[in-house]
Amino acid sequence: MLRSIAIGLMASSLALSSSLAHAQTAAPVAAAAPAPAAPVEALVAAVDIPYKQFTLKNGLRVIVHTDRKAPVVAVSVWYNVGSKNEPKGKTGFAHLFEHLMFNGSENAPGDFFEPLQQIGATDLNGSTWFDRTNYYETVPTSALEVALFLESDRMGHLLGGIDQAKLDNQRGVVQNEKRQGDNQPYGLVEYAQLAGLLPDGHPYQHSTIGSMADLDSASLADVKDWFIGHYGPNNAVLVLAGDIDVKTAKTLVTKYFGDIPAGAKVAPVNVPVPTLPARKDMVMKDHVATTRLYRWWTVPGLNDPDSVPLGIGASVLGGLASSRLDNILVRDEQLAVSVTADVQDFAQLAFFEVTANVKPGIDPAVVGKRLDEILTDYFAKGPTADEVKRVATTDLSGRIGGLEQVGGDGGKAVTLAEGELYSNDPGFYKKELKEMAAATPAQVTAAMQKWLTRPVFALTVEPGERDAYEEAGGKVSKRTGIVAAPAHYVAEDSEAAPGASAKGPLAAVDRSKLPDVGPIPNIDFPAVETTTLSNGVKVYFARRDTVPTVRMSVVFNAGNAADPKDALGTQALMLTMLKEGTRTLNSVQIAEAQERLGAAIATSASMDSTSVSMYALTPNLAPSLDLLADVIKNPAFDAKELERIRATRLAQIAQELTEPRAIASRTLPPLLYGKDHPYGRPTSGTGDPAVVAKLTRNDLASFHNKWIRGDNAAIFVVGDTTLDVLKPMLEERFGTWRMTRDLPGTKDFNVPVPAAKPQIVLVDRPQSPQSMIYAGQLLDAKGTDDLVDFLQANDIVGGNFLSRINMDLRETKGWSYGVRSTINRFEGQIPFVVLAPVQADKTGASIAVLKQQIGDFLTTKGITQAELERTINGSIRELPGSYETSADVLGEMQRDVMYKRPFDFVETLAERYRKLTAPELDAVARKMIDPAKLTWVVVGDKAQVLPQLKELGMPITVVDSKAAPAK
Repeated sequence: MLRSIAIGLMASSLALSSSLAHAQTAAPVAAAAPAPAAPVEALVAAVDIPYKQFTLKNGLRVIVHTDRKAPVVAVSVWYNVGSKNEPKGKTGFAHLFEHLMFNGSENAPGDFFEPLQQIGATDLNGSTWFDRTNYYETVPTSALEVALFLESDRMGHLLGGIDQAKLDNQRGVVQNEKRQGDNQPYGLVEYAQLAGLLPDGHPYQHSTIGSMADLDSASLADVKDWFIGHYGPNNAVLVLAGDIDVKTAKTLVTKYFGDIPAGAKVAPVNVPVPTLPARKDMVMKDHVATTRLYRWWTVPGLNDPDSVPLGIGASVLGGLASSRLDNILVRDEQLAVSVTADVQDFAQLAFFEVTANVKPGIDPAVVGKRLDEILTDYFAKGPTADEVKRVATTDLSGRIGGLEQVGGDGGKAVTLAEGELYSNDPGFYKKELKEMAAATPAQVTAAMQKWLTRPVFALTVEPGERDAYEEAGGKVSKRTGIVAAPAHYVAEDSEAAPGASAKGPLAAVDRSKLPDVGPIPNIDFPAVETTTLSNGVKVYFARRDTVPTVRMSVVFNAGNAADPKDALGTQALMLTMLKEGTRTLNSVQIAEAQERLGAAIATSASMDSTSVSMYALTPNLAPSLDLLADVIKNPAFDAKELERIRATRLAQIAQELTEPRAIASRTLPPLLYGKDHPYGRPTSGTGDPAVVAKLTRNDLASFHNKWIRGDNAAIFVVGDTTLDVLKPMLEERFGTWRMTRDLPGTKDFNVPVPAAKPQIVLVDRPQSPQSMIYAGQLLDAKGTDDLVDFLQANDIVGGNFLSRINMDLRETKGWSYGVRSTINRFEGQIPFVVLAPVQADKTGASIAVLKQQIGDFLTTKGITQAELERTINGSIRELPGSYETSADVLGEMQRDVMYKRPFDFVETLAERYRKLTAPELDAVARKMIDPAKLTWVVVGDKAQVLPQLKELGMPITVVDSKAAPAK
């Protein structure tokens, strides 16, 4: 998997993202019959991570959580240093150092992803934000010592591994990360947010990625001084979560970290919560399709008593489909196509944010005035008790689901580390959950009146030409709420009490080589049971009882490929309408029912299949299934709701035509397959705006009758129940599902594809500091073919971080933030695709490098033994950690059915990998890929890019950003 060391999307245990929020309609609708639901108090009790804690003599705080469900351990190291610690003139140092700490240490030279891939690390990354820098990986239990060796070596033995070449390279990578973020629609907004809300010199006022000028001026001495001052063990928290106990953890952590001397004590940062002297209004132009309104206030950070009430208030205001803003601005008055409200909360500060995407054709000033009226009224009156309870239920349900994952950027290890680092309490989540469960409308209203009646910063972003792009400043990625389970402290029975120093002599560490990796057990994939409902619907079930949840997908053989070739967008619009009303429930009632149950119903589509999925709490499974069945079988396709959703979809398509990657993905498929082929259409599935503008209720109902039907469905379920319990419930709701009189839909894959035409299609997108390169070739293979050997070969050329094309363009040349190649594994004929966002002035040179690297790989520079060993070892060793969650298992079950393979397929992979040889992988790659047949799409600034492309000697066609011929 391609690594992405980005400005982290870290969130506190509280953060209520828009995906967890909800609210009540402005104009009440007839209430649906209440469904029984688990009480909030029971949900609070279910969210629990037992842990033990000790501290080494050098000050390293260590937290251990035991979870034996899989033979893996999550390793998470959090440093108490972020961009808020950076002085003027050294912005971006924390984030730059995050990159450098992946590039090798004194005793582990070379990129850390080499040994980490060798041991089969999963959920592997690092991130930086205002308050912290962290590194995390999940590794097989028998490879834990390798991970501890690496983490301790970069903590205590890094400086000798940094040189000027590494600094220069990673500086370039970071600058391309910045360009990639800036190049997106609304990509410059957060610079305006920080500058508009916070005074100069405020610790949170500059972006985490830093300024180009400061990055350019960073010397080797500067960055080494920065490390010495901030990265000592006494300024860090280490969490081990998974297949480990505290006794083993103490021995290993003391061995690898105990001899690292304590570093300088990092001084606390004073972070005031400033108040604007008066309302501030600002307008900026950007390459966007929809005018967006922002409203921001600075509010206290996550340790403040008002943090939980403010989070609840934001969720009620602008979260899920039943939010106040959704119901007033989107549903009732139809002034906006989408809205959000959330709290971007940090350790010492937070931002309360509201957004509204203005409906095309509506005066933004009118929407802004109405938005401010709604906010004023809501802040004065507050939420209802039912709204507050639904927020708590939805949030707690999500946290319970997060209990399955030990690592990653949102698992249990994160929650433990976060609580300790920010609140000196790994069990801080308990306080938050209790506050949420006990919260009252009066508390929420009081908090909002205290903080949100202060002057607001109002920003309007409207379509137009940007100001001249200046390569200064950086993009702070917007946070999302972690759906994770926090911790519960268990008294430790060993010699070191929590907070005390571990005792005993330090074991000598041989740092001349990495520790050996012990035996890796083969994966034990859950047994899949199969049954059939009375009407023929197949059911596939796997039991996972780690948490009291059930995940289910009802899958239909449809997908984007089922769209009529003259009516692209029908499938996607139909699918969106399923949750917008049934014959007995309107869209608000559907949303509120999910919130009361702690359930989530989602729709999605790939090129080949259409899915309606459900996440439910086991105690609420029956009423959740009632809701799911109603949504699937009885859509109303209400005309008024259709007009609202149509406007939203048209705005979404218009937005796609401003986003570089979306433009490329809309442009390439028709070139490869031809526009009449079922795969020769945009992979987003959103379709043709001219078609979407005219689709009728009857069009959607007709598509539903042809494709969303029992004789075209299969049901996949994973979770905490049994098939004996589940089958009668499914039989009652889906076993009597009557077929429609319509003939089932068909997809015509006999449409001939055009001959490969090597060419460059340049999509002109002015003012782009970065170009998006997409290249593709159709392969003589189908997704249902056995592709194990080819996928391994692709890993080496472009399929993971250590691949040849990524290491060259990112790690050697520093022209990109990340490059990869992939096989889009459709059920039918599949394409080989290369994706490369590169700095604009290196567009032509990057294509030349990609052609050379792929060509060399297929001819004179085949797979080396080192590459083979690394790839095979990693593929085998990552298997036990790849199916930790119910969602992982559910996805694999669906792939097994689609690709017509047995459910024990993954259990056979380790042995198959061991038998692969370099000549075999070379042979399959050379058989499948022909670089001379690649079609190239480039989305970038024609004025800067076209002269470079002409030097490549290939035919060039220039189109505008709407993929129509440019004049």
